[in-house]
Amino acid sequence: MEIYDITVAISESVPIYEGDPKVNIEAVMTMQDGSAANVSHVCFGAHTGTHVDAPNHFIDGTRRVDELDLDKLIGTCHVHQVGESVVAIGPEHLPGLDGIERLLLKTRNSAFWSTPEEGFRTDFTYLTLDAAKMIAHAGIKLIGIDYLSIEEPGAGGHPVHITLLEKEIVILEGVDLRQIPEGDYELICLPLKYRGGTGDGAPARTVLVRK
Repeated sequence: MEIYDITVAISESVPIYEGDPKVNIEAVMTMQDGSAANVSHVCFGAHTGTHVDAPNHFIDGTRRVDELDLDKLIGTCHVHQVGESVVAIGPEHLPGLDGIERLLLKTRNSAFWSTPEEGFRTDFTYLTLDAAKMIAHAGIKLIGIDYLSIEEPGAGGHPVHITLLEKEIVILEGVDLRQIPEGDYELICLPLKYRGGTGDGAPARTVLVRK
């Protein structure tokens, strides 16, 4: 059995979607300074690094991240390689969706994780509205992509997010698929469970398992 950690670690150097809260991590107690234990303070936005979007992210009054169905977050998953030249993922770039419950899109974005010092990239590959509609009608439980947003940057009204979230499809963003070959896996994606705020999303430790 092989286990692949596809989680982007939260750190003060991780790229942050423009406008989101910055990461702050500090030691507030250290044994080196005489404290009885080491204790850190970690502060970050809900959409930092590898994270999920809950319906309430863009559809007010809907399901929050602590209410997501676990059976959508754990189970069989297909990783699909999208061509390096593709920036806008249309229906023609998707695999046959019959029998697929969870789908991760590996794109040219994966290479961006090799140079996080470049900061947030606005030239990332994204899902078109036509592709989102196709996924929304295919019975998909979860759709993921290898950068911090699944939607075209600057898209007014966020139609891709809304098309997916109104069907309660979990959106998984910011996965690191650099070392992941195309194929079938078991996905385990566990977002931080918290209550408060708007419950719009949460970072998620995410792994793929291949037996």
